[in-house]
Amino acid sequence: MLPFWVADMDFETPAFVREAVMQRAQNPVYGYTFRDDRFYDAIIGWMQRRHGWKVEKDWIVFTPGVVPALNLAVLAFTEPGQGIIVQPPVYFPFFGAVADHGRELIHNQLITNEKEYVINYDELETLAAEAQLLMLCNPHNPVGRSWRKDELERLANICERNNLMVISDEIHADLVLPGYRHNVFAALDEETAQRTITLHAPSKTFNLAGLNTAFAIIPSEALRKRFEHQIEKLHLGLGNLFGFEALIAAFNKGDEWLDQLRGYLAENVIFTKEFLAEHLPEIYIYPTEATYLIWLDFSHWRLSDEEFRRKMIDEAGLALSRGADFGPGGEGFMRLNVACPKSMLVEGLQRLAKAFG
Repeated sequence: MLPFWVADMDFETPAFVREAVMQRAQNPVYGYTFRDDRFYDAIIGWMQRRHGWKVEKDWIVFTPGVVPALNLAVLAFTEPGQGIIVQPPVYFPFFGAVADHGRELIHNQLITNEKEYVINYDELETLAAEAQLLMLCNPHNPVGRSWRKDELERLANICERNNLMVISDEIHADLVLPGYRHNVFAALDEETAQRTITLHAPSKTFNLAGLNTAFAIIPSEALRKRFEHQIEKLHLGLGNLFGFEALIAAFNKGDEWLDQLRGYLAENVIFTKEFLAEHLPEIYIYPTEATYLIWLDFSHWRLSDEEFRRKMIDEAGLALSRGADFGPGGEGFMRLNVACPKSMLVEGLQRLAKAFG
């Protein structure tokens, strides 16, 4: 099978990152290592250059990954039985981070207008009173929205009125496609910053998921201390010394490489849409503003899960992500990863057209 499922890229990690890791590997001591100012300065510089957000060193907290950080935040800021809002169809570890710790999962399902997915604000107004925390996916995986500033401001106003904390997963922030921009939720205003934990990592941007290096940005000292306490209790703060060097190199040297990547991804997105429009017009494609993931509506065929699986795997020889795994609203959809050489994408789409055409 050709793999188009997991949110990882079929591109080489940049040479300047590999060189930094190999240089550190020449030091024969791989023992306990502390993060120095280079780690924090790289993050501060990247956030300022790429997103216009002035971050202070004290706000930054290391985490071994964004998903572990989601779970740590649930443990730090909620109690068993309290409600946590998620906005499906959404990255499925959100569900586990809530349910696995005995918290109440509250769905604020995204809705569609004539052209894109939007937040159901009217429903959120009601649900916010029942919850302690909201998990925001910004940009959104899998539907590909890069939330506009006015959309986030409306969300922030609801959270403020209901004293609702926000965990903003912004791991795809660097992968907003040309013509769109990423809006940092915590950068909207000071009130929003004080109730928000922003999660980020170089892993999606530079293909570094195997190095387990991520971070949280928490302007509120009180919230930061509670989050750090969870990390300390579980002894998760040491980190991966090669991951530190990779992050530093990526954020200090990666601007030009990322700009080229975004252009290539945009071309793959356009090619996919044009190919499907010609060969499989029955598949509806929602606009992809960010990420390298395309959300495809296969509901035309009205297949059961087993029929869908058999057709996709046995006939097409393709591994895509099953829409139903992303929660309510994902039924009948598949998520396609286009972060790969175009030749591989062409082969995959041809297989898809042969199986479903």
